Amino acid sequence: MLSQIVRPMVRTQIRLLATSQATRATLISTIAQWLGFLGVQAQVTRLDAAADKIQVSITVGKPEGCDRHDWNQILQNLKPNQDKACRLPLTAASMTPQQQSRLQRLLAYVIQVGHPDRPIDWDKLYPQLLALGLEESILSGIRAALKVPQCLDQLMEGLDADVAAIALPKAVSISLLDRQVNSSEDHALTTLLQAMKL
Repeated sequence: MLSQIVRPMVRTQIRLLATSQATRATLISTIAQWLGFLGVQAQVTRLDAAADKIQVSITVGKPEGCDRHDWNQILQNLKPNQDKACRLPLTAASMTPQQQSRLQRLLAYVIQVGHPDRPIDWDKLYPQLLALGLEESILSGIRAALKVPQCLDQLMEGLDADVAAIALPKAVSISLLDRQVNSSEDHALTTLLQAMKL
């Protein structure tokens, strides 16, 4: 549903940029406007064309939906500190087997509640999940997890915030495969978002 709204707007903006007599100023304004839709106050500090790409540098302030404590913590975390060992963010590849299993079962749950009235057609679903960038090991775990009903309450119990952070964008993408989000999918996404904040 979101893509049905956004893509026509993007096409309109592209035509506007192509026909504008002040393309640089228009693009700078457009970038700030689009980030503003997300509640982010942004200022473009550099904009260049190189080869077939546009390079943009921006400065952003605290987003509207971000509380002061979280924003200060983000800024603090970004400051270089030679005394601290750099902790790399958790990725699907660096997860423990238990974390991978939890991720696979969470994504299987989102798929199950997205298709409550019909069986899952794995042959149709598999290429869609592959296109989302999910690894084969994760996909095989999801397929196995789809064979039994999953329970969100059990999956969320003691869920690591890093695992929730990896699961959420993938769960959003899975929910949007059919271009709609039902109430059960929405509840799962909201629960994952809350788990990230803990």
